Amino acid sequence: MVEDKYIGLGLAVSSTLGIGASFVITKKGLNAAAERHGFEGEGFAYLKNPIWWAGIITMVIGEVCNFSAYAFAPAILVTPLGALSVLIGAVLGSYFLGERLGVLGRIGCATCLIGSVIIVLHAPPDKDLANIDELLHYALMPGFLFYALVVTVFAVVMIYFVAPKYGRKNPMIYISICSTVGSISIMAIKGLGIALKMTLRGDNQFKSASTYVFGIMVVVCILTQMNYFNKALSQFSTNIVNPLYYVAFTTCTLLASFILFRGFNTSDTVNTISLLCGFLTIFTGSTS
Repeated sequence: MVEDKYIGLGLAVSSTLGIGASFVITKKGLNAAAERHGFEGEGFAYLKNPIWWAGIITMVIGEVCNFSAYAFAPAILVTPLGALSVLIGAVLGSYFLGERLGVLGRIGCATCLIGSVIIVLHAPPDKDLANIDELLHYALMPGFLFYALVVTVFAVVMIYFVAPKYGRKNPMIYISICSTVGSISIMAIKGLGIALKMTLRGDNQFKSASTYVFGIMVVVCILTQMNYFNKALSQFSTNIVNPLYYVAFTTCTLLASFILFRGFNTSDTVNTISLLCGFLTIFTGSTS
């Protein structure tokens, strides 16, 4: 029997292929929408473009794999592997969008691969949960509730006061919204994924209200993420957006996971140091 960790690993790697390719396809659709409808980051003219929809379908396939990966493997393993989507996006972007991938960019791609291997080798197992209500219990702890409140206030301020003025000037405005809201969505996806996995194994978790709470959180957070990620892509190069989004999103997600589970489920000093080195290696490669 294959361990859950390796099933999650396979799904995570598959998801990076779909998500990495979707960045490029979506960007082509946004460019085409801008040429035809004058779309410049505002409005939803891109919804009329079939290339954009092809990119979204590709992203959905990748996200389904990513969603499934969180049910089998810990966030500390799945999330950092998103660096591979940055690599794929950079390579495909250089061919199909004419975006330059220089020597430094190639070194960055290689560095991402090395960091990903380190993470895979040293990622700890996921924390055992008896049911979905146990995860909700963790989410209702003061630490995570405070984090969720901070994210909500931050997102509202950015969306209504900062983004309308500065969104077109600085990519981090839109990316910060995607990343912080995304960190909450990943915790909700983790919960929904665990519920589905347990249900398929005969322990029906859809009798619990917790499952539906996580489901609503996933929908709201993902719609917000997609909207502001599209705005970032429409205004800035994928070689700028992807690395910044990856580093910000991964940092926020790992912080959320650390707060939710009160640690990374490892007491091995060597493993902990190796994980930190892996993260730093990936971050360095992503921003090269």
